[in-house]
Amino acid sequence: MADAHKAPGAKGKTVRSQKILPDPSAKKPDPPVESDDDEPLPPPPPPPSRTAAKDRHRNLSDLAVRQRSQSASYVSSGPSTSAAPALKPKPLPASSSAVEPPRAQEQEKQPSRRPDTTPPNRGTLSASTTAPRQAPVRATRPPRGQHVPFPPLQHPKDAPDVEPAPASGMYWSKAMVSGSPHPNLRAHSATLVGSSVYVFGGWDARTCFNNLFVLDADAFYWSVPRVIGEMPMPLRAMTCTAVAKKIVVFGGGDGPTYYNGVYVLDTLTCRWTRPRILGDKVPCPRRAHVACLYKNGIYVFGGGDGDKALNDIWRLDVSDATKMAWKLISSPDKSRGSAHDCRPNARGYHTGNMSGSKLIIFGGSDGAECFDDVWIYDVETHIWKAVDIPVAFRRLSHTATLVGSYLFVIGGHDGDGYCNDVLLLNLVTMTWDKRKVYGKALSGRGYHATVLHDSRLLVIGGFDGTEVFGDVTILELAVHAYYSQISHFTIDV
Repeated sequence: MADAHKAPGAKGKTVRSQKILPDPSAKKPDPPVESDDDEPLPPPPPPPSRTAAKDRHRNLSDLAVRQRSQSASYVSSGPSTSAAPALKPKPLPASSSAVEPPRAQEQEKQPSRRPDTTPPNRGTLSASTTAPRQAPVRATRPPRGQHVPFPPLQHPKDAPDVEPAPASGMYWSKAMVSGSPHPNLRAHSATLVGSSVYVFGGWDARTCFNNLFVLDADAFYWSVPRVIGEMPMPLRAMTCTAVAKKIVVFGGGDGPTYYNGVYVLDTLTCRWTRPRILGDKVPCPRRAHVACLYKNGIYVFGGGDGDKALNDIWRLDVSDATKMAWKLISSPDKSRGSAHDCRPNARGYHTGNMSGSKLIIFGGSDGAECFDDVWIYDVETHIWKAVDIPVAFRRLSHTATLVGSYLFVIGGHDGDGYCNDVLLLNLVTMTWDKRKVYGKALSGRGYHATVLHDSRLLVIGGFDGTEVFGDVTILELAVHAYYSQISHFTIDV
């Protein structure tokens, strides 16, 4: 039987064929041919186990090496002139994957291919036997609609011509954002916690929202977190104040309805809670007010209740996020009273910033007049002081961001139309400074939101009287970013 596998004139040399075909003349299966190096065949595989798996891969590796070596020797020596019966390959161990011999076309293209010398313990598998790569585990999130990819960059030939900016000049640019889609918003809030901007509420001139969107201020990527707990109702013109890793929401309204509820968002767990309010004294429902944090209290000033504008001051104790208490600091008054008891007119859509113990109020409107005055309230002494500034600018629905000893005022309405200029209020000299900004100017707007991050001011959304925006615009502060290093100064009024 062994002689039947020898070709005539081959002097006893055994020739192995690469075609895996059964021998039509053979009635019984031929015994497996031993390898050239007389290496015994591996025993049948043991039951599946970790050791058996390693042996399987080692046997597959040895088999691949022998097949490639024999294929190369067969091609180099050429096929025999006389017909020889086809040989069966060595039976493979039962496995979920199979090793394929080299294809005939590959053998013809690579006749001088050297045998693979990969160590047996590494396992040589063909492309068809490689286990599929496991897909990375994705974070479980609810479907939030279509993903917005990163937009392509504008070609320089199609970009608008802008004046070159000096190294010290401020510069406008449009942020290229991607991620989850979000609606165009006005009268919303934007609160910076770490490098994330939490955008809540607002409306698009048709619908009021209570959705929460998060903008990564470094990557400009929008996401929609999964929130749990007791969510606020749809709101606009409310205030959101950062207290450590939490955001405290107060007031706001939806159409003719005004609210005075308090909600807390934990940004670490995205859980909404409604704290217990101690005592009976609470502010009246309002919107378009301001709220600033000082020590463990949030100071709320002004706003409107739907019938009239307000100028009272309330303090919310936030030392405990689960239970809070209101305290009336300055009662509402329609008149300024005496010179020793002066206070600003009632107003809404103004701005408020806290610098030390000084609450800085600028602009706003009472529904009839657009204000240009600046007021300082000392929360320690409970005294109002008006700031006399020769040159003044009327503004409402603007934003004011504290950068060191300067107040950066962006946009708003001046009583005649929406503005896109940038005003700087020097808090040391109490003088206004109007700076030139290079780049493509921001479109005039109000009811937007602005945050300071990484020496840049990010302007989000807004309204120009006709269109509601959903864009993100960057104001590069350039050398003005050094203003934020000015931390020790005194406001004397």
